[in-house]
Amino acid sequence: MRFLVTAGPTREALDPVRFLSNRSSGRMGYALARAARSKGHDVVLVSGPVALQPPDGVMVTHVVSAAEMCAAVEREVEACDVLIMAAAVADWRPVEVRAQKMKKSESVASVHLERTPDILQRVAARKGGRCFVGFAAETENVEVEARRKLREKGLDLIVANDVTKPGSGFDVETNEVILLSADGVVEKLPLMPKCAVADHIIAWIERRVSAR
Repeated sequence: MRFLVTAGPTREALDPVRFLSNRSSGRMGYALARAARSKGHDVVLVSGPVALQPPDGVMVTHVVSAAEMCAAVEREVEACDVLIMAAAVADWRPVEVRAQKMKKSESVASVHLERTPDILQRVAARKGGRCFVGFAAETENVEVEARRKLREKGLDLIVANDVTKPGSGFDVETNEVILLSADGVVEKLPLMPKCAVADHIIAWIERRVSAR
């Protein structure tokens, strides 16, 4: 199979120096790309800015902003069998990007924001028989929010976690997740290394695709 995996954060520029982003390290997405490749699958990894070495044998496309990640996914999705949206894409971006650095002396009362592209929504019509997997990093009502996203985005599987739990948030080597599938099955995994979580997710995808 051919996997398309997104990983890491996006950065949304305020000016040439500053940007809006989040705490994602990209470790989960990179672990998924590595796990899929280790199983003999072809893998395309669309990566936001991270400090990680690309997995061996994986084709990597580096992007910065949500718009760039969206364009890369739209370009690659037709050729993939599986899309895993593990990236922590910024939901908002500044309406105005300053051409010059904002000075401390300026009286800036607020920054006006607009929504970034919803990548899964943009490619939903092209899903066909492909397997789509999403992630939900939440701080409250984890399963409720995950089920909403699973339904609204037309996913086969969503991987949810409570990022306020120790060892389960951003920029750590471990994760504790809940897998919720479109057919109503819920599986809670204990805290484990992200590479082990990735192996579990790839195995779930392989079983699901082979059963179709």
